[in-house]
Amino acid sequence: MLTRDLGARIARAAVAGTSHAARVAALPGVIDTIGTMLAGSAEPPPRTLCSGLAPLPPGQAWECVGGTRVDAASAALVNGMAAHVLDYDDVALRGHPSAVMVPAILALGQALGRNGRHALDAYVVGYQTWGDLVERERGMHPIKGWHTTSVFGAVGAAAACAALLRLDDVRAAHAIALGATQGAGLMANFGSMAKSYQTGRAAQAGVLAAKLAEAGMTAGADVFEHPQGFLRAHSPQGDVDTASPLSSTENESGWLVEQTPVSIKRYPTCYYTHRALDAILALLANTPVDIRDVEAVRVRISQEHATILRNHAPRTGLEAKFSMEFAMACALLHGKVGLTELTDACAGAPAMQDLMRRVRVETVVADSAEWHGAAAFDEVIVERDGVPPLRSDPVSHPAGHARRPLTPAQLDAKFRDCLDHSPYAAAGDALLSALHKLEDTPLTDFQPAR
Repeated sequence: MLTRDLGARIARAAVAGTSHAARVAALPGVIDTIGTMLAGSAEPPPRTLCSGLAPLPPGQAWECVGGTRVDAASAALVNGMAAHVLDYDDVALRGHPSAVMVPAILALGQALGRNGRHALDAYVVGYQTWGDLVERERGMHPIKGWHTTSVFGAVGAAAACAALLRLDDVRAAHAIALGATQGAGLMANFGSMAKSYQTGRAAQAGVLAAKLAEAGMTAGADVFEHPQGFLRAHSPQGDVDTASPLSSTENESGWLVEQTPVSIKRYPTCYYTHRALDAILALLANTPVDIRDVEAVRVRISQEHATILRNHAPRTGLEAKFSMEFAMACALLHGKVGLTELTDACAGAPAMQDLMRRVRVETVVADSAEWHGAAAFDEVIVERDGVPPLRSDPVSHPAGHARRPLTPAQLDAKFRDCLDHSPYAAAGDALLSALHKLEDTPLTDFQPAR
């Protein structure tokens, strides 16, 4: 029933569209992902991917590493990896939905000749499907070892691509079931090139799943609700709801992306560092600290979040993204944590290594009523030689969170900063202006200038 109902909802939206309000709510995540994708296009992981797979099959879809037109599945893979490689992409639904769905939608949409309105409708549908499934789990997939973004992303991308292809309810259900069987990704790969590869593969899986369903490939009719199906197979403890009906998109609350939009990242590090980063940077803004006086930095976060931040003495920029020790030391040393700081040279610097050894992570109960696996708030305490410790204000929502959204000017500033760190700096304001008008733009026109 669940699999069938999901397919029926996708098919209805493929014909009727979603809503103007939902498309407006989706647009910031799309624009932000394009920025992080372009910034990531010059990074070693996606370039290694393209080198290893060269030559990519030609087609109508644009890929950001070489700036060429390739087949839709390859473009989704390359662009998905580039969008996620900096860990600067948005957060929602217990993962990073836009880094998977936007590359898949852009690639297939270009191949099909769709426009921006179709793309935004597809995003809304994929977001709804992802959210309806992931919220049926009461445990935390990452604690089991699953990379939620790539596991659920394959399904969300398949749903979005099924909407672009305008599949009927039966084929749409097959598409998401085919996406489900490709959903995979391991937490043990965090801090390596494989993490962003997992995201790219989820985007690619979505394109392939929808195209195969269109061609007539079938999958299990009860893949999501079956005792050995997608939800229970990935569940950490089997505590999953397969019986509740789908959430409605036809009442006054509208689509999920309107109710729970994405949270935009301010720092290119794991989102579980962001509350503590806001805390320490606000503390330092009020009271400058000489790092020579710092005896210890105590960070209070949940055990669940601490488990994800696995790298305690990172030596590379990739490893540093999953290190609370790096986040705190970087804030103290540089007064900021941005793309310029997430490098091998910065992570491996002697002063950074020394300061990281003074950071202590203290775990507390995950008692947040609204953030799965989080403490009610995170806080930072800086202990100094011979003076009273400095204690931050508690932070329950980092800046950029859906409850503390960035202003349009801040969103645009992040986009420009991403382009400045990419080969596409020349695209600048013209690209940003075009993206703000995405709903009326043919996707085939999207090919930023270097």
